[in-house]
Amino acid sequence: MNFRRGRHREEPEINFIPLIDVMLVILIFLMATTTYSKFAELKIALPTANAEKQETKTQEVEISVAANGSYAINGKHINYENPEALAAELRGAANGQEPVIVISADSATTHQSVINVMEAARIAGYGKLTFATQAPH
Repeated sequence: MNFRRGRHREEPEINFIPLIDVMLVILIFLMATTTYSKFAELKIALPTANAEKQETKTQEVEISVAANGSYAINGKHINYENPEALAAELRGAANGQEPVIVISADSATTHQSVINVMEAARIAGYGKLTFATQAPH
């Protein structure tokens, strides 16, 4: 029993349209997720100034904090009681001016000791703080 007698057989073909759709989606995904490492930079020539620099020396108050938690303002040892007392000492060292507070803390100092100095500077009304660091040898 041959039921396919009068029919001729078609050759199988590969349908490329779904393959093209998948490749297009992959291409869009790769284009959207790729990061490019091209750096944009401006080449500018800065103007030079012929005037002499003015020497404006801002007043600095250095607060040293030792590893054991003792404080010194401009090299003078201070007994810490609370941030308000330390703020009063800062005001005395500032001589009525707006100084830059330089915090020089030992690397083994607790964070709380440094926070105490920052809180005292805030209470005293001084907003310019900086930290002294040591360059690696």
